[in-house]
Amino acid sequence: MTTPLEKARKDPESMKARILDCARRIFGQYGFHGTTTRMIAQAVGIDISTLHYHWGGKKDLYESVVVDINKDLRQKLIEVEKAIHGLPLSERLDISIDLTTDYLFEHPEISNLILFRYFGKTRSNGNIDSIIPEFAADIARSMGLAQDKKNVAPETMMKVLAVMNSIHNFISGEGFFQDMVKVERERYIALVKETLKFIHIPAFTQSDAK
Repeated sequence: MTTPLEKARKDPESMKARILDCARRIFGQYGFHGTTTRMIAQAVGIDISTLHYHWGGKKDLYESVVVDINKDLRQKLIEVEKAIHGLPLSERLDISIDLTTDYLFEHPEISNLILFRYFGKTRSNGNIDSIIPEFAADIARSMGLAQDKKNVAPETMMKVLAVMNSIHNFISGEGFFQDMVKVERERYIALVKETLKFIHIPAFTQSDAK
């Protein structure tokens, strides 16, 4: 049976897709507990019964949003891996930081939802959370830091998580950090990428050279 999420992704102009798009944005702003289905329905311009008809309850819609962002993030990581394949580690890191950071700044709800879900108290039982460790293992393999994603050393996994966490925090905390450094958004994004490269490229390449 085709799921509501599969239908929404297949037809981006459908009501299911419109609801999903608004739900991503609002859950990303307020988290699971701070969001109501009424807020989402109002943003779409529909009554709440229409939302429930297409997606069921809030938990069903939220879990679909989480799966949706994970699918999008997986596709982006595949694209990044194709772009960096075969390059020296320093170049792989440089390009990966640029492409990933630009993508997440275009879709800040992804970083917000990841931080809300995995560091807050909005998790629920299910196996979709296994995707995040899989992402980290895929990154380790594509960086040449592990032979395959099933055999990633704990030390390597922690280094990859350090990169992922720093990117997500700069994006999720944009309003707070941008005000602190007192720059326009375009300059802030450039500074984030510059800072990430300043921290992570020497750390990875020095370790790689030993």
